[in-house]
Amino acid sequence: MSAMRHRPMAPPGQGAGAGTAGEHGDSDDNNFTDDESSPLTHDIYGGSQRTIQETKGWDVFRDPPIKIETGSTANQECLELTVKILKIFAYVITFIIVLTGGVIAKGTMLFMTSQVRKDKKMEYCNKDLGRDKSFVVRLPEEERVAWIWALLIAYALPEIGALIRSARICFFKTFKVPKTGHFLFVWLMESLSAVGMALLMFVVLPQIDAIQGAMLTNCLCVVPGIFGLLSRTSKEGKRFVKVIIDLAAVAAQVTGLVIWPLLENRRELWVIPVACVMISCGWWENYVSPQSPLGLVRALGRIKEEMKYTRYFCHIFLSIWKILLFFTVTLLIYWAQGEEPGNLFAMYGDAFGPHKIIVYELPAGLGGVLPDTLESANIDTVDVDAAYNTVVYVLLLQIFGAYLCYIFGKFACKILIQGFSYAFPVSLTVPLSVTFLIAACGIRIDDPCFFHDTIPDYLFFTSPSNFRFNNFVTEQMAWAWILWLLSQTWIALHIWTPKCERLATTEKLFVQPMYSSLLIDQSMALNRRRDDQADVKTEDLSEIEKEKGDEYYETISVHTDRSSAPNKPSIKSSDNITRIYSCATMWHETKDEMIEFLKSIMRMDEDQCARRVAQKYLRVLDPDYYEFETHIFFDDAFEISDHSDDDIQCNRFVKLLIATMDEAASEIHQTTIRLRPPKKYPTPYGGRLVWTLPGKTKFITHLKDKDRIRHRKRWSQVMYMYYLLGHRLMELPISVDRKDAIAENTYLLTLDGDIDFKPNAVTLLVDLMKKNKNLGAACGRIHPVGSGPMVWYQLFEYAIGHWLQKATEHMIGCVLCSPGCFSLFRGKALMDDNVMKKYTTRSDEARHYVQYDQGEDRWLCTLLLQRGYRVEYSAASDAYTHCPEGFNEFYNQRRRWVPSTIANIMDLLADAKRTIKINDNISLLYIFYQMMLMGGTILGPGTIFLMLVGAFVAAFRIDNWTSFHYNIVPILAFMFICFTCKSNIQLFVAQVLSTAYALIMMAVIVGTALQLGEDGIGSPSAIFLISMVGSFFIAACLHPQEFWCITCGLIYLLSIPSMYLLLILYSIINLNVVSWGTREVVAKKTKKELEAEKKAAEEAKKRVKQKSMLSFLQSGIGDNGDEEGSVEFSLAGLFRCIFCTHGKTSDEKQQLTSIAESLDTIKHRMDTIESAVDPHGHHASRHGRRRTTSSGSKDHHLLTSVAEKSGDESDESDSDTSAEPKQERDFLTNPYWIEDPDVRKGEVDFLSSTEIQFWKDLIDQYLYPIDNDPVEQARIASDLIELRNKSVFAFFMANALFVLIVFLLQLNKDKLHIIWPLGVKTNITYIEETSEVHISKEYLQLEPIGLVFVFFFALILIIQFTAMLFHRFGTISHILASTELNFCKKKSEDLTQDQLIDKHAVEIVKNLQRLQGIDGDYDNDSGSGPDRIARRKTIQNLEKARQPRRQIGTLDVAFKKRFLKLTADAENNPATPILTRRLTMRAETIRALEVRKNSVMAERRKSAMQTLGAKNEYGITTGAPINNNGALPNQRSGRVSNAGISIKDVFNVNGGAAEIYGSNGGGTINQGYEHVIDEDGDGNSLRLTTRNPHPHPHHQVSWGQNTNGGGGNGTGRL
Repeated sequence: MSAMRHRPMAPPGQGAGAGTAGEHGDSDDNNFTDDESSPLTHDIYGGSQRTIQETKGWDVFRDPPIKIETGSTANQECLELTVKILKIFAYVITFIIVLTGGVIAKGTMLFMTSQVRKDKKMEYCNKDLGRDKSFVVRLPEEERVAWIWALLIAYALPEIGALIRSARICFFKTFKVPKTGHFLFVWLMESLSAVGMALLMFVVLPQIDAIQGAMLTNCLCVVPGIFGLLSRTSKEGKRFVKVIIDLAAVAAQVTGLVIWPLLENRRELWVIPVACVMISCGWWENYVSPQSPLGLVRALGRIKEEMKYTRYFCHIFLSIWKILLFFTVTLLIYWAQGEEPGNLFAMYGDAFGPHKIIVYELPAGLGGVLPDTLESANIDTVDVDAAYNTVVYVLLLQIFGAYLCYIFGKFACKILIQGFSYAFPVSLTVPLSVTFLIAACGIRIDDPCFFHDTIPDYLFFTSPSNFRFNNFVTEQMAWAWILWLLSQTWIALHIWTPKCERLATTEKLFVQPMYSSLLIDQSMALNRRRDDQADVKTEDLSEIEKEKGDEYYETISVHTDRSSAPNKPSIKSSDNITRIYSCATMWHETKDEMIEFLKSIMRMDEDQCARRVAQKYLRVLDPDYYEFETHIFFDDAFEISDHSDDDIQCNRFVKLLIATMDEAASEIHQTTIRLRPPKKYPTPYGGRLVWTLPGKTKFITHLKDKDRIRHRKRWSQVMYMYYLLGHRLMELPISVDRKDAIAENTYLLTLDGDIDFKPNAVTLLVDLMKKNKNLGAACGRIHPVGSGPMVWYQLFEYAIGHWLQKATEHMIGCVLCSPGCFSLFRGKALMDDNVMKKYTTRSDEARHYVQYDQGEDRWLCTLLLQRGYRVEYSAASDAYTHCPEGFNEFYNQRRRWVPSTIANIMDLLADAKRTIKINDNISLLYIFYQMMLMGGTILGPGTIFLMLVGAFVAAFRIDNWTSFHYNIVPILAFMFICFTCKSNIQLFVAQVLSTAYALIMMAVIVGTALQLGEDGIGSPSAIFLISMVGSFFIAACLHPQEFWCITCGLIYLLSIPSMYLLLILYSIINLNVVSWGTREVVAKKTKKELEAEKKAAEEAKKRVKQKSMLSFLQSGIGDNGDEEGSVEFSLAGLFRCIFCTHGKTSDEKQQLTSIAESLDTIKHRMDTIESAVDPHGHHASRHGRRRTTSSGSKDHHLLTSVAEKSGDESDESDSDTSAEPKQERDFLTNPYWIEDPDVRKGEVDFLSSTEIQFWKDLIDQYLYPIDNDPVEQARIASDLIELRNKSVFAFFMANALFVLIVFLLQLNKDKLHIIWPLGVKTNITYIEETSEVHISKEYLQLEPIGLVFVFFFALILIIQFTAMLFHRFGTISHILASTELNFCKKKSEDLTQDQLIDKHAVEIVKNLQRLQGIDGDYDNDSGSGPDRIARRKTIQNLEKARQPRRQIGTLDVAFKKRFLKLTADAENNPATPILTRRLTMRAETIRALEVRKNSVMAERRKSAMQTLGAKNEYGITTGAPINNNGALPNQRSGRVSNAGISIKDVFNVNGGAAEIYGSNGGGTINQGYEHVIDEDGDGNSLRLTTRNPHPHPHHQVSWGQNTNGGGGNGTGRL
């Protein structure tokens, strides 16, 4: 509002009243005035008029920006095509695997139950026994026992999986204990399911044939069907029809249970209904609803709600119980069938070992009919060896078939291909199984030897007797089975219409933690959750708008608590809108770096504008919509001005930013753009520049004066956290619940000033945040950008770090460092206890400087982890940052990073017990992994040293001690230099040593290869090297976009001694150096400082002269100028002899000079006292820059001390005493930098008093500059040196002991060693004399410590490689889930035109809002053929360019201009733009857009008419707020058309900000939020109203105060 209140007042005739479009004869609908193009054309430029751009005829030639595709904008078409092809493969392969796995699991289950039948007899193949004979086989009891065990194992394995998953979550995460009654009910239902499963497997299915068994599995939905029927509420559409179908489905299920017992009249078949109903009890939970009209079902629904939190605790016990119960019931059934239960154990060894199968030869008279008894004496028998491994193979097929079906089915749900690749194959499993069984049984009956070479002849499915296909239709009840299949499909219809989000968790997808292996397809259909959250449909948008007020994207500041009734939830829908504040820190970035950053922000601005406009005008609800605002915090932004030492001006980096804004915008929008100059605000911390970008988002640059506020990156972060989350959020006049909702959906996008990214990268991070509310921060994949060997090294280093290390941290625990250059932080997480507040801790101890200031982003993540939040990594979210290109800059960067990394990880490990307790994602195993890494880091230099010693021995054929001496000398020398010499000398030596080591490493690589040749491929070194290189290569193959990073691996290998030995030593020994080390520039000095330097230089020069040749002869007697003697003589000035010397007495002149200086000092002090006592009577005090308060004083910006200046400060130049009076300046009203010619353009505005007070309080509390107190600095320096010495000692001793032990063991390897079993060398010697052959084996001998270390690193590598594979799968799933295939869903022709617009709304808006070609000059370089260049309309375009035109500078104006011209009649309106090549814009599509346009206009007309005279929702009346200068803000008006309402009224219902913010006591307005509300009142964009300095003469505007309720909107339209 401050921006609004300080607007200069305009006279009525020249205000916002009239539209210039009328002057040119435009129609009312096409009236586009300066309102939205004001960032380019508004007359605020100190007299310059840029509304109409005129071009001289001779100066029409153009230099439009060329689109350069680098970094994040590199061509992604190949990748997009690859991903789409990959998604097609995912569709097909997932479908095939789910269907195949389901059919195999179902078939093998029926195969196993077929063999469990007691006294099973079947025809045996006579191929091997006699073609002219018939044979019958009866399975022995051993065979039956084996298949019973197979079924037991198949049932138990998924339950064991559920047990492991439940135990892992309960031990490593949190759980809740259920109520006893609830647990008993769940226990009962699960027990019934287990008993039913045992009855089905061991009683029912063995008694019927396999085809009947497959059909029967479609009748297991009775209980789910009944509960689903009882859970239907009256709110459902077409409830009556659904209930009728439900009843029919349940009836069909019941018929399936009784049809065979009734028809076949076998007593044992009456177990079928009991078993099927009991099994169906296992899926009760998915079909009960807390909203059911029946009390019983509602009670079950409440148990279901509780199970979300208690499930895993319950299943720890239930899984074990179900396995035991299933086994017990199996023993009882076995006993009930007349067998001895002990046989299951006694025959176990025979069952899975060699045993005989007895084959009976049938007499010829039987004619192939199987006899009832085979014990006749005249029947011959043949013993055949059993293929006892068959049961194992079938069991493995069953286990893997079911597991693959489940895993790939879950994958299909996660990447949103559930319809085709999950529901379809699950529904097809039984029909396909029945089809195969019919075919197989028919073939086996006709030819018993058909499967002779595939399946053992004594094993097969239980086939129906006298099987023929026509019998199948009648006897097998095929018609009834169709009903059962349809009823199951209806009861499980929810699997065809999924509503889950991308990458939904297993808990959101399935009810039970695991699947049922024996009934895989029923488990997949009935266990898939059916109560997903429904998507908000487009037609619901109007209801949402009614709830929120006029605009869907309304800002949070316009809501007050009065708008919500006490009996309704106080949270508004708009509170859940995603709000992203991009917060960048800048210091000394180059122009190229700034442009990349600004282009990224411009892309975000364009994307946000497109999403906003799509919702506003196309009435499309965008689930990825967000509000966006950019804040840059510029450290040390000011320097001493050129004209005076007392004034400050923006430094060259700020001016560079201002100069590059237009260039960055022009590159993004592909047309020359001149942004409106920024508004300038003096602030307590320095200054502020505010731009409005073309997409209407704010770009706010905070300029920090290091003499007014604490500088450095961490304090900039404290600034934006407290400003955005403290002042802008917590001080809002709204309820606590609403603040909580807003905080949860507010994200800070932390950026560096050189980052390059695309909006999609941010969307992916927001996806992660929405998926997991416990996520505190998320980071993307950082790609280093630059050129040269150091950059190549970092390319590989960053690649390996992200591929392996970050992926591992993400998978097995939490990411420890979310880099500040590109990360998303949740506002609510930062606001938690011990995070934001603790982050403001001032570094008072030496350790703090290392942990807090050198690696602030890592410390912030450590604080989040210690509060229980998760930090994640998204490999699909790419960002590009400039990395150090020079050796020195790189070493200095890592000098900061290495100690801070070690300090933060040590802090986490020291607090591990409490962190594990509070953070569900950090386990003891993860802490052990981090301890291993920390040990590897600390002992890294020792390991590299030993590697070099060993490699020297192998490569140069020298002994161990010589190699040891060669390697130890340069390292000790480097350590000595690091302790004694300056940084530049240390870096020079490090560079020289690095070069030497790179050459040595090449020799080492050759030597290692030779050594591996000698030791063989089985040696530990060879295995480790091959596995390491292999893992890197596989990782590169799994990251095809980044595969070329692997080519830099050679440089990485050559740099190992430099980076893991020298760099670590340099970092640890320079632990006491806490300067930033990178991007350092020389600060500008005052004239006094320059004079002092000059004087010091002259003094130094004198001293050098005195110490010249023979000066040592004069030592002890001065320079002969300060002494004289009682007796002296000289000879022609050549020499002088002095006797009886004494000090020279001061002469008269010197005494007079001394007196004069004393008088001057006294006079100056008197003047200072007078000016303090009577300031008005004295010369105006200068705007002092240097603070004189002590470090303890926090009121330095409020108090002016009357300190007496030192002699240096009292020296004034002649210019200060000139007669011309100096202008009095106040840094909050008229600081000099505002008048700086380089930032002169643009209006000046002022912060509200509330915000000024906030900044003053914040600076007082946390951010006051720390004085250069010499005593304190000396103490800190001393403490840092002491910390350095302790750290170096501990580090040196650990490595020295490690090296000593391993080296001594290596020397005595022949006495103490471990024999390595692989890579054995066999030597064969033949002695001719004795004709003897001597065979000797030579084993590799390894020292124990070295072997342990190899295994230690190998273990880390295995962990990282495995985690990388899982993370890669997750990333690919994320990418596939975000990829849409138009041809795999409805084709465009099948979609209605409205659906087509809804689907491509953002894309349509992006093309309609393009600034390029807005004047009709579309791409003239297009076209193909040999004459393409010749056909360019060069002259026509140049002529068009010279014509005067109004330049449109905002995206929504460009959109409206094209949108309102849209018509399906292309002949009458050739200006209709082509939207996009991918989206075919047929006449029907354009007509649908035109209908949408007319609909929106009509809605807004109606809304405008309804709100005229209506009471304002917020209880706020129209006021005329007074700005700080006592002036009224300029009002706005609109043209009145003949219809009584203008097109601008259609697009602007609520007028401006004045009606929203003029308060009548309806709540305190948060002044701190005001400046965001710009001139046109919309929180995130300018309102679409007119504001034109050139009114049309025929449209006069009447001004007046409207008082009728809230209807007076202050726009002067009525």
